[in-house]
Amino acid sequence: MPDSLWSQRRSLTSISRPGDQRSPWQRDRARILHSAAFRRLQSKTQILGIGQNDFYRTRLTHSLEAAQIGTGLVSQLRAKVTSTERFFLPDDSLMEALCLAHDIGHPPFGHGGETALNYKMLHAGGFEGNGQTLRIVAKLEPYTQHHGMDLSRRTLLGLLKYPVLQPDFSQEVLAATNPLNLTPWKPAKAIFNDDADILNWILAPLSSTDKTLFQTTETLNASPYIKARYKSLDASIMELADDIAYGVHDLEDAIVLGNISQEQWQQHTAADWAVLPKTLHKLMQQISVDLFSNQHHLRKDAIGSLVNMLISSVTLYQALPNAEEPLIKYNAKLDDAPQAILHCLKRVVYNCVISKPDIQQSRFRCQNMLMALFDAFNSDPSRLLPANTQQRWSQAEAPLKSRVICDYISGMTDDYAEHMYRRLYASS
Repeated sequence: MPDSLWSQRRSLTSISRPGDQRSPWQRDRARILHSAAFRRLQSKTQILGIGQNDFYRTRLTHSLEAAQIGTGLVSQLRAKVTSTERFFLPDDSLMEALCLAHDIGHPPFGHGGETALNYKMLHAGGFEGNGQTLRIVAKLEPYTQHHGMDLSRRTLLGLLKYPVLQPDFSQEVLAATNPLNLTPWKPAKAIFNDDADILNWILAPLSSTDKTLFQTTETLNASPYIKARYKSLDASIMELADDIAYGVHDLEDAIVLGNISQEQWQQHTAADWAVLPKTLHKLMQQISVDLFSNQHHLRKDAIGSLVNMLISSVTLYQALPNAEEPLIKYNAKLDDAPQAILHCLKRVVYNCVISKPDIQQSRFRCQNMLMALFDAFNSDPSRLLPANTQQRWSQAEAPLKSRVICDYISGMTDDYAEHMYRRLYASS
C-alpha cells in the first residue's frame, strides 16, 4: 500500500533523489541498515555477554537471522491467503526493515540492563526496549533534525509491539527501594508517555473505534503492571520471526558451546514430544538425534529442518474481527503443535542457559554497573556527560532531563558501558 496514509512520513516531506526508484519500504530498510544504532548491535548482548566466547550470536547477527526468517514467513503467507488478503501483506523490504530494527532500542547487557534502567527511570516514566526503539527511529537517530530516521507510518506501526502508553506508577512503587534485587522491576511493555505525540501520529489513520480496540490492555497485579493485548499484522510476523530466531538459533549456540547436554535436552523435551501428532513426533525425534551429532552438517540440517517446520506452519487469523483496518484486524500465528514446539525450545534455552548461576551472576554485575553509571551522570551531568549529550540535557525541560541521560546510557554497547564504568569508578 505505498500510496496510502501508511506510506507517509512524519516530516511530510519526500526527499526524492534523481533516479531513485526505491519503494518507501526499501528506503526505510536502508536508513535502518546504515544507522549508528544498528551498527551498535554488533556489541550488544544476546544471551552470553560479549567476550565470553567467539562463536555465539550478538543482537546484530540475531537481527539479520530474524530478517531472513521474517521474509520466509511472508512468503508462506502469500502462498496460503486469498488475493484480497495478499494485498495488505507486507513486502519483503518492509519485513526486513522491521526485523533489522526490532532490537535497536535494547540497552547494554540485554534484559538485565533493561530492568536496571527501568528501575532508575521509575520517577520519570520507566524504560523499556521497544519504547526506546521507537524513540531512536522517530526522534534520536540524526537522519533529520526533528524526526529521527523519519520512517514511513506503516514501518513505525510494525515496530510497535506494545501500542499503548506506560501506566502511571503508584506512590508505593515509586517509594520502594531494593536496588540489589531488581526482579520486581521488570518494565511495563509500553511506549513512554514522553513519546505520546509519535504514537498518536502513527495511529491517526485508525477510526476512534479501531484505536480503542487496538489499545486494549490487561492490568496486572505485579511488575510489569500492564500488558497490551494487540499488535499490528506486520508486528505479529516480526515477533514470530524474533521468537523463531531466538528459540532455534540460540539453542544452536547453547548446544555447540556445551551449555546443553543431550541428557538435559531429553529431560526437558521428552514429555512435549510425546503428545505431538505422529508426523511431528517422528520429525522431532530425528532432529533430537541430529542436534547432538558429532557431524556438524547433521546439526545444521537439523536446525534448518526446525526453522522450516515452524515457518511453513504460519497462518493468518482475525485478531480483531470487528476492526475496519486490515493492518490491525489480521495477525499471523503458528499452528498449535509447532507453536508448542517453539515454546518448548525457548523454555529449554531459558532453563539450561539463561537461568544458570554464572549467567545470572554476570547479569547482576552488569545491572549494578548501569545503575552506577546512571547515578554518576545524574549527579553532575554538566560535568560528566559528553558535550553533545550535555547540550540536549541543558535544553530539555526538567521532567525530560533524566530521559536524556537514559538515552545516552541505553545507546552504549556492552564494551563501552564497561569502559565508562571503569573510567568513572575503577581505582586504577
